[in-house]
Amino acid sequence: MDHTAEHLDPAAPASAPASVAEVNAWLASLAAEGGGVGGRGGGGAVASELSLGPDPTPRGVSYLRALAAASQARSRAAGIAATGLRAQAAEYRAEAARLREALERAGLARDALPPPAASAARAVAAVANLLAIRDTETSSFVVASADLWLRRAEVEEKRDKVHKESKALLDYTRKAITKLTELKKMLEKFKNDVEKQQVEQMTDWQTKLAMMDSKERQYVLQVSNYKAMLNRVGYTPEVNHGVLMEMAEHKKDLERKTKPIADTLRSYQDLPPDKALAALAIEDKKRQYAAAEKYLEDVLQSALTTPGL
Repeated sequence: MDHTAEHLDPAAPASAPASVAEVNAWLASLAAEGGGVGGRGGGGAVASELSLGPDPTPRGVSYLRALAAASQARSRAAGIAATGLRAQAAEYRAEAARLREALERAGLARDALPPPAASAARAVAAVANLLAIRDTETSSFVVASADLWLRRAEVEEKRDKVHKESKALLDYTRKAITKLTELKKMLEKFKNDVEKQQVEQMTDWQTKLAMMDSKERQYVLQVSNYKAMLNRVGYTPEVNHGVLMEMAEHKKDLERKTKPIADTLRSYQDLPPDKALAALAIEDKKRQYAAAEKYLEDVLQSALTTPGL
């Protein structure tokens, strides 16, 4: 990636010729890299296609400058990482060469080892790779084995925890299923009770409706009778409560005025209906009145002439 050598100026405006030139240079480096990877025959065509053209828009230039800056930052980071990895690889190759030379001097080269020793060496290498160790020291194997044992203990602890959680979840699920079964039974019972209550309530409502229907017919008949009676007595809508109260007061006034006359007439009820008989009765009353007066005078006279008084 050769385009990491050039850096874009973030302070330059998007529409400046320098920004356009920087973006075109970045696109040309991409085209050159693509042409080098894909072949030299189409490098010029790719370079002509990857260009902003004569009239680029400021928004497009700004977007491409941001994309170029991000690409260059990633390219620089990748270059640094690649350099480090190449250095480590060179160190590992040098170490492997020294170890191979030492083994050959000691007569322990891989080709010179018997098959059992080669198999044991491969087994040790496989174990070392499995335990992520880089040497064959006993301490390294012990440390790696202890680490592996700790990991195993952690895994067993997690497994026991998961087993307990799964067991608790299973118990909870069983209880939930039992509770759900009970709820279903209760729901079925409630449905039956509701249906029974609905039937009883409907029967009660039908009885009440029949009674209300009978009452309605009775009340309609009574209203018709009352209307007929009001028509017979001459009741009209104009006869309201106020008019009735005025008539009651007028009746009381008439009763108060006619009471003395009624009392006088009541005293004449003992008189015979005939005029002559009435005159005789009057004369008889007068005689009785005169006799009573004479009797009273005699009593008074005798009382006055009595010596002891």
